[in-house]
Parts: sequence; structure tokens; C-alpha cells
Amino acid sequence: MAFSEGNAQNTEHEKVSVQVDLSKENGKLNPIWSWFGYDEPNYTYMKDGKKLLTELSQLSKTPVYVRVHSLLVTGDGKAALKWGSTNVYTEDQNGNPVYDWKIIDKIFDTFIERGMKPIAQIGFMPEALSSKPQPYRHFWKPGDNYNDIYTGWAYPPKDYQKFATLVAKWVQHSIDRYGKKEVESWYWELWNEPNIGYWKGTVEEYIKLYDYTAHAVKSVLPTAKIGGPEVTGPAWNVSEKFFRTFMDHIVSGKNAVTGQTGAPLDFVTFHAKGDPKVVNGAVQMNMGKQLKDIDKGFEIVASYPTLKHLPIIIGESDPEGCAACSEELNPQNAYRNGTMYSSYTAASFARKYDLAKSRGVNLLGAVTWAFEFEDQPWFAGFRDLATNGVDKPVLNVFRMFGMMPENRVEVHKNLAYDFARIRDESVRKEADVNALASKNAKTAAVMVWNYHDDNLPAKDASVDLEIKGVPAKKVRLFHYRIDKENSNSYEAWKKMGSPKDLSPDQIAALEKAGKLRLLNDPEWLTVKKGKVVISMNLPRQGVSLFKLNW
Repeated sequence: MAFSEGNAQNTEHEKVSVQVDLSKENGKLNPIWSWFGYDEPNYTYMKDGKKLLTELSQLSKTPVYVRVHSLLVTGDGKAALKWGSTNVYTEDQNGNPVYDWKIIDKIFDTFIERGMKPIAQIGFMPEALSSKPQPYRHFWKPGDNYNDIYTGWAYPPKDYQKFATLVAKWVQHSIDRYGKKEVESWYWELWNEPNIGYWKGTVEEYIKLYDYTAHAVKSVLPTAKIGGPEVTGPAWNVSEKFFRTFMDHIVSGKNAVTGQTGAPLDFVTFHAKGDPKVVNGAVQMNMGKQLKDIDKGFEIVASYPTLKHLPIIIGESDPEGCAACSEELNPQNAYRNGTMYSSYTAASFARKYDLAKSRGVNLLGAVTWAFEFEDQPWFAGFRDLATNGVDKPVLNVFRMFGMMPENRVEVHKNLAYDFARIRDESVRKEADVNALASKNAKTAAVMVWNYHDDNLPAKDASVDLEIKGVPAKKVRLFHYRIDKENSNSYEAWKKMGSPKDLSPDQIAALEKAGKLRLLNDPEWLTVKKGKVVISMNLPRQGVSLFKLNW
């Protein structure tokens, strides 16, 4: 492949020294990574959906939170791309409500059985309550106009009180089925991305619905957690205006239900996405755009003194916007199957901690909007964590995060990039070779990545990892790796000849290749003056996790 002059330096990499000091703590490494979501709720209880949810629930001892769309949508419960339904609310011929919890119970039972926690998304509009119900069911497929998905479910209710009653009944049903203590641990939220086509009403109508919804939730369970507004792209002026209008209402608006000032808000939500493109025949990511959106969202929350302390959930936090848009029709999505997605995930999540710290806000979670797509071709290039039940490289980064202890420690800031430089410039010059590190009383972990926005060939980075402040004479080292040869089902599939139909033996081999793998056997290291030094070559878009036990 030819290199442009601007990319020529990416073929070389000087030796990089990464220094970690276990004696210098840097706050909690909250498990912001243990949050996932997807459009199609009916995949939840299907074959590969259950398998993947089980694997996610086993990432660590930390509960995994799950956010799904379309929990109140009318329909037969059959899954399709960008579509799902539960038929929870219909009306009889006299306009009386009929509630049916069977499908929603199948979804939530699947979560609760695995110790997972729902972000219970209150939406979208049931057909019988929509102020403009027709057309209602869409049949979108990749290649169609994306705006075709926004049908009758996206409109405000024709009766706000009936919608509020539905919400109250749902909360009560959840308590009856799972118990008050369990439901108190959930997060309830209204809608998704109401600043774009997902909401066909006005900002004021969204706020009115929020007032009715929050009042309904709290009337049944005063200790329930309710939040919003789940706007997307806060760095966009249209989104910022919606976001601030909502926050202003929470602080000083007139409540549509009570007539009093303000509305309850227990956590704040917004979305942030990158923007990959194909440049000179190769994928070029744009992590900077995603970090700008995150930073702007944090800035907005921080500007409200009475709300600044609230937990923030980045309700969708991804390299780009459409999980169901395949690589075939969207070549910029070719990053999804291989190690570019995993290295991007490692590098971007590390910077979310830094952005939150710089703005003085309380980041609770960042939802990776990626799951699985049932009965699709192998490695079709959807934004998913697994394909036909086989884990993709990106899932192994979350396995690495799950192995990291809870106390963050200092990584010296003498490396090429920090969060501010990536936010402002993305990663377009030298590679981002950097680390995230943490410890507890008996363990330390250091995640090291070699990331670049340009998916071009490059020499390995030669990395010296120096870990100081080790409180033992000897440590046992475990070195896990994601690269072309390790923890990589996609490369294994390509070596098979990229078959469309796989034998049971081939599937078993891919399942094994998709697990997180040790680069070599565990070894004992002697600690000298509280320090160990580990040298390695780390391929471009590779990620290593070093786990030290003593």
C-alpha cells in the first residue's frame, strides 16, 4: 500500500518508555466500561443473545448494566434490524388499556438471572397512544434511508396521563416480580436521542413527557432513579440547546404535573460518537470528535452548580453512530471486526476518566452500543461484540478491563498524547502508545495500547514498561495480548478462507480463538528496589494487559 507523505512517519516508531508508579494513587478506577446496549430488545432472549449476555455478566464481579430500545413498542416481538417490540400496551375497542408483560418479562428475566442491571428505557410510544400512529412498523434494512426508521413510535402521546399510568404500572409490575430492593438498583430513563428523529415532538413536549414520566416513577417508588435527556452530540449547537433547555427546566422550570418548580433528576445522560471515514483507501478513525462530545457534555453538566454532582451515564459512547450499518455498504466501518476496534476502545475509555476529572464531574458509566445481530453472515461488519456466538477482538478489551483492580495509579505524563491533545487533534501524527494502570493490596494491572486513527501498516512499537512502587520481592506476571495473532477470531476466520458456512469443528476453533489469550506462560519476576521493567514489541492496534500478583 502506498503511503502519503503525512502518513510516512507512521511506518517508524521510536522506543517508548511507559512509567507507572504504584505508590501514587489517582482516584478510583470506576467500572465505567461495564455498560452495554443495543437497538433490538428481542435479541436479548435469543440463542446468541443469551450466550453473549452470560459472557458479559462474567467479565468481573462488577454488575453489568444493559440499555435497550423499544421496550414499549407495539408489535409481535419478532426481532429485525433497528426494530423491536413487546406489545406491552394495547387498547380494547372502547379505548381501555390492556397490559401484557410477557415479552418485557422475558427480556428483564434474562438480565436479572445473570445478575445484570437494566437501564430501563421508557420508550417508545405504543401505537394506541401515539398522536400520529401511522405508519408504525418499519422494515428498514442496510442501504435504506436511515430516516425511514422514524415512524409512529417516535411521536408524543395523545394522552399524557395514559402514558404516565403505563409507566406507573410498569414500575409496580417490576417491584412485584423482582422486589423493591432490586428495582431500586436500576436506572429509569425517558426516551433516546430526542434532539433528532427519535422524537417527533418539540423540546417542550419532551420536557412535559419527562415531568409526567418522572412523577409516575416516583409515585410508585420514591427511591427509584430517573434521568435523561439522552441527547446525542452535545458539541452540536442544536443538541446543546436541547440539553440546556432540559437542565434549565430541572432547576427552575414549572412542572407540568405538580405546578411546582423543577423536576426530579437522579442522573444525567447524553451520547458521544466518533466519525470514521475512508481516506486514500484506508479507514481513518476520529477519536477526537467523540472526546469533544464527551467533554462538551461534561462542561454542560458542570455549569449547573446544583446538578454538577449527579452521576453521568454516557448512554451511547462509540466510534460512530449506526451499529446495524454493515461494512459492505459502509466501508468506513471496516474497523469493527479486527484490532482497530479493540485498540480504539482501550485508548478512548482511558481518556474518559481524564475528561471527567478535568471537568470535576461524576462519570458513572459509558455505554458501548454494541451487542450481537442474530442470524447474520459471519463477520458482516456490524458494530457488535460477537458474530454468530463467536467473540470478536473488541470483547477481549472488556475482559481486560474486568481484570483491573479498583484503585487507579499514576502513569507518567511524558508520552505523546494526553486526553486534551486527542480531543483537539485526534491521533493523526505519531501513534498513541500509552497506558492505564490500577492496583489493590495484592495485585496491579497495566493496560498498554498502540493506537492510531489510520488503519495502515506500521512497525511494532518497542515498549519498555517500568513499574515502580511494587511492595514485594517477587511478583508473578501474566501477560494478555490482543493483536493479529492473539485473542482474534477474525484473523482465525480469514486463515480458514473466510468461509460462509462453518463446520462444528471450525466454529469451536473460532470460539477458542475469540477468547482472551496469554501471550506466554506466567513467570516470576524479581523486584529490584521496588521496581520491575518489562520490555516488549507491541504491534500497531495491539493491546496488552500486564497483571502482577504478589
